[in-house]
Amino acid sequence: MTEERRISPPALDGPAILKEAGKLLDRRVAEPSRRAFLRRGLTLGGVAMLSGCSLSDDEHVEKALAAVSRFNDRVQGWIFDPNKLAPTYPESMITRPFPFNAYYGIDEVRHVDEESFRLEVTGLVADKRRWRLDELRAMAQIDQVTRHICVEGWSAIGKWGGVPFSTFLKRVGADLGAKYVGFKCADDYYTSIDMPTALHPQTILALTYDGRTLPPEYGFPMKLRMPTKLGYKNPKHIQAIFVTNTYPGGYWEDQGYNWFGGS
Repeated sequence: MTEERRISPPALDGPAILKEAGKLLDRRVAEPSRRAFLRRGLTLGGVAMLSGCSLSDDEHVEKALAAVSRFNDRVQGWIFDPNKLAPTYPESMITRPFPFNAYYGIDEVRHVDEESFRLEVTGLVADKRRWRLDELRAMAQIDQVTRHICVEGWSAIGKWGGVPFSTFLKRVGADLGAKYVGFKCADDYYTSIDMPTALHPQTILALTYDGRTLPPEYGFPMKLRMPTKLGYKNPKHIQAIFVTNTYPGGYWEDQGYNWFGGS
């Protein structure tokens, strides 16, 4: 008969439970970056959801980890302060060259034609017309020098410029009480964020990098830059934006990464 390993109720010994949960992750999750990410995301409240769960096979482990991740999403949402700013830096601290990162190699970077490009806006918005790049460039722009933090453990400082995303959402008449804003990209990437993060003053629809038009390797024609989120939550090559109350998921999130993704 197969022995089932269980975690004791969290009221008994919180630190010991977290330690044991970390060991389980190390044994059960093969991908190093995902294992490290889940380890960093462990909370006692999330582990409490594992009590009574069978952890003897991969299916049960995946369900348990999903429960932890969903719990941590809610916790991060509760503690997120929409008025608290991420640190900014002088231009002398910009990382040059700024690292390329994607789920594919740099030789596979997507190239989008500027003349034919139109940004699609759908969902819970009043104005569903498509936007040209010159229309977005005509809107008031801001710059920020902030740190990009990757789930794989590295970080880099860069300078992004563009339209405050809250300004854009208000311009298209988005329902600011909706739960989610989703993104579809030219490189087949997709992700979604919570509305409070979308309205954060440092969340920008970035059109430039380091004072010049956003290069293809950094996400031309535009990326969403959010210093309050981990790197995988910052989509590049954005082609479509939609506002919804239906959970949209994301490329990495649908593979087990935490959805909220706060940095």
